[in-house]
Amino acid sequence: MPAPRFKIPPVVTVLLMGGLMWATAWAAPDFGFTLPGRRVGVLTLGVAGVIIALLGVISFRRAKTTVNPLHPEAASALVVSGIYRLTRNPMYLGLLLVLLGWALFLANALAFVFPAVYVPLMNRLQIRPEEKALAEKFGPGFSDYKSKVRRWL
Repeated sequence: MPAPRFKIPPVVTVLLMGGLMWATAWAAPDFGFTLPGRRVGVLTLGVAGVIIALLGVISFRRAKTTVNPLHPEAASALVVSGIYRLTRNPMYLGLLLVLLGWALFLANALAFVFPAVYVPLMNRLQIRPEEKALAEKFGPGFSDYKSKVRRWL
């Protein structure tokens, strides 16, 4: 089975994007904004993102399968329960919510470009190769799951 073409762990990608978001907000302060209740939004997005991602990790651990996104061919079980009934990619979804929370924290319109780039980047370079590997490994079971549960939400 082919390994994903994206050899940077998704968490590292998010950290790099977060750094670029901060640098962009710092370099372009004219795009800053104020928003009443921003702190509540930041906290809500951040906490929701961490919880959703952790629920994905917990589900994988319970199924005794790999959490390593760089080696989907090592998966020993197709996880379709828990948070995986709502989204096929809760860990990536959680990281997206954290990025959105960070963009809101930075209060700079340009920071929101990076979460918008994160979704197609992950779809193309990480999720599609993972899905191909899972389809090869789990066949009709994965195809059935894929037809019932959306990639993100």
